[in-house]
Amino acid sequence: MKHATRFKALARQAGGAARSLAHGAVLSVGLMGMGWLGTQGAGAADVRYGDVLLQAEPTASELAMASVLSFAPRRGEVGAVAPSFTAPAPSFAASTRLHDSLPVAAPGLVERKAARAVAEPIPPVFHQPALRDIAALVDNPFEEEGALSDEMERVRDWIADTYQVSEETIEPALAAAETHAEELGFDPLLIVAIMAVESSFNHRAVSNMGALGLMQVIPRYHKDKIGPNRGRNVLFDPEVNVRVGTLVLHEGLQRYGSMQRALQYYNGALNDPKARYTRKVMALKKRLMLIAGRDRSSAEQAS
Repeated sequence: MKHATRFKALARQAGGAARSLAHGAVLSVGLMGMGWLGTQGAGAADVRYGDVLLQAEPTASELAMASVLSFAPRRGEVGAVAPSFTAPAPSFAASTRLHDSLPVAAPGLVERKAARAVAEPIPPVFHQPALRDIAALVDNPFEEEGALSDEMERVRDWIADTYQVSEETIEPALAAAETHAEELGFDPLLIVAIMAVESSFNHRAVSNMGALGLMQVIPRYHKDKIGPNRGRNVLFDPEVNVRVGTLVLHEGLQRYGSMQRALQYYNGALNDPKARYTRKVMALKKRLMLIAGRDRSSAEQAS
């Protein structure tokens, strides 16, 4: 019994010595490690966020977005660079901790998804249309379709001063004169001269014979030109009145074959041997030609 007690005491002493040796070894290794780090420089190791997280393979949605936004050629461009993804290599510690819990993609799956994403049609790129006629805009940037010619603008200014009508009021009638006269082969200034003689550019004028508007058209004689289901008051519209009046003059020219007879027909004065209406209209047309800027010789020929 005495020997057993002594043996247990020796065993306890041996275990304590062994633990002291182990603690001393650990302490020595720690001190040696600290000394080695001190010799390697004061800079700390650069640990990046990507080094401790596993970089997963790009998804099909990411591949499609990258191919459309970054690598797909825009309309008008040539060539494209296929999308390429290079993921940083995961650290060994991260791979051993996380890789086992992630699904493993089948071989070639990412490549096939990338090929499908690149092959998908690229959404169209809309471009602002080019200006139709830049040269014309540079010459006159304020010009609009249906605007008066330079000649008619000069005539308009003269009419506004002479007949005391506003430019805004008379301009639609002058624009209609240019449009419909040219369609039927007349000089627009001839139509303007008829307006001046007939109504002095009063679009609300009414005669004792029932003639209406700028060119003093009598509705009951020209319903076919006014159009069906349209009342007489439509002739107070300058554009309609000028169109109908020009058609009446064209009808007279077709019937009688000369401008003098056509004008006398227009005025209802075919039996006037002196053709006073024709002379009055043609004299005013000659004046308008000079105001419009045409040379005197052409004005003389027109008269």
